[in-house]
Amino acid sequence: MSKRIIVIGAGIVGASVAYHLAAKGAHVIMVEAGEIASGVTGRSFAWINTSHGGPDSIAPLRAAAIAEYRRLESELPGLKVRWTGALSYGDGRFQAPSIYSAQILELEPNLKHPPERAFFAAEEGALDAVQATRALIAGAQAQGATLLTHTPVLGLQILDGIVSGVITATGKHDADVVVLAAGTATPLLVDQLNVTLPIDASPAIFIRYKTQPQRVNTIISSPEMEIRQDTDGTLLAAEDYVDEVPLNSAQAIAQRTAKVIQHELHGVLSIEPQTACVGLRPMPVDGIPVIGYLPNLSGAYVCVMHPGVTLAAVVGRLMAEEIVGGGFATALAPCRPDRFQSAF
Repeated sequence: MSKRIIVIGAGIVGASVAYHLAAKGAHVIMVEAGEIASGVTGRSFAWINTSHGGPDSIAPLRAAAIAEYRRLESELPGLKVRWTGALSYGDGRFQAPSIYSAQILELEPNLKHPPERAFFAAEEGALDAVQATRALIAGAQAQGATLLTHTPVLGLQILDGIVSGVITATGKHDADVVVLAAGTATPLLVDQLNVTLPIDASPAIFIRYKTQPQRVNTIISSPEMEIRQDTDGTLLAAEDYVDEVPLNSAQAIAQRTAKVIQHELHGVLSIEPQTACVGLRPMPVDGIPVIGYLPNLSGAYVCVMHPGVTLAAVVGRLMAEEIVGGGFATALAPCRPDRFQSAF
């Protein structure tokens, strides 16, 4: 008999989990409080960035991210990644190979102030996170999964100390396993189980600009700007959140960033913000994803992580192997919720 699994959350992480579970024959129901990708997924710069400065306990997950997305591209025609490579320079530690002025300008001829040295990760890329999420959900549905949008979870069903389903406004849904992949809403859900997960909502600003096409070829990450450009000419930027004062609103930062981009790039004759918004990233306090069964409970599996876009493909596959196959993914060992045991 197929395992009955409810996945709470229809962002890119929940969608990947649902797709991989359905591919393994599980009976999957996705439950989403809003629309598909209506949380931070729809406000993500969506750079598949596999590098990390300093010690990294999840290095095997990052290292597998690109190959896992290439696998998904081969499985899901609607999932497209732009493998442009990523050009990084300025402060920070970079793991990519060094390149120099002439090579930098070959890659990005519109840079007005190219550095003498930069680092180029040729294998990296970016995607439309909303489109990718929809492709994953469509793939899950093609294998029998059900999607319920605009269906907030009002409570978790507990029977004899086991999480056995969810309660929504439209009724109860039974399950053998409930996967909590609801981003920053996940701590509120596990509160119902008298469990505390130390996860912060970390704000970041995401901006879309209308400007001239073909100004940027790669993903550029520098002290001045973090930008990339879609094939339709839309320029995407990520900026740090500062505070709530009007001077630092998303719209105000978008206007300032536009001036920086014009200062840094040739040929940007006009640049107008289309959208500027704040996304709340789920950030475990120790910076390590929280993935696995909750301790001292049965039937509740949690998945909260940053960077969610980068790791969604590999984590979705490994979680499905654990939940359906009953195995133990070594690469997920540093991520287990029981590391916060003293908080439970």
